[in-house]
Amino acid sequence: MSPAAPAYRRLSVEERRSQLLEAALGLFAHRAPEDVSLDDVAEAAGVSRPLVYRYFPGGKQQLYEAALRSAADELEQCFDEPLDGPLLTRLSRALDRYLAFVDEHDAGFSALLQGGSVVETSRTTAIVDGVRRAAAEHILRHLGVGDPGLRLRMTVRMWITAVEAASLIWLDEGKQPPVAELRDWLVEQFVAVLSVTANRDPETAALVTALAADG
Repeated sequence: MSPAAPAYRRLSVEERRSQLLEAALGLFAHRAPEDVSLDDVAEAAGVSRPLVYRYFPGGKQQLYEAALRSAADELEQCFDEPLDGPLLTRLSRALDRYLAFVDEHDAGFSALLQGGSVVETSRTTAIVDGVRRAAAEHILRHLGVGDPGLRLRMTVRMWITAVEAASLIWLDEGKQPPVAELRDWLVEQFVAVLSVTANRDPETAALVTALAADG
């Protein structure tokens, strides 16, 4: 006697939407957005193309933006580190999560940050910029600065841009150097850019002094 087939369970609207987004993210992680079709997403999710349209009537563009928003939320959470322990240790843990995301979503991460996709719009650009701003806010919070001055804000945002650039180059170089070495290098660069800004900005100089005492 053959075993009974598992009982079918109808997914809720939210569960089905999450299933489709997960399938789309899996595809966008390894292919440029323009190389992914709705048929690909339907096949990956094990559903029909009309069902994908039912949940995303705006088609591929709406699905891509929703998937991008989901990825952006995950990236933002990478920098959401508890305010406990030495600052550079916290920063290292945040970078570990960030670089793990980059590693897992390699092709999609490249397409996301390099732009030029046929599905890129002002909305998708705003989503990506929102991740950068959220990361900067998290880092400034860890620095303990409630109302940072211009030079400090610029320094943190410049470093985030450097992290993005390094991540893209790392992917292009076959994920070399080893990820732990890349993480430590980026932390050292963070200290270095703060030290340069400290020569021109008393607020940053005080932070560098505190970092030295914290280390």
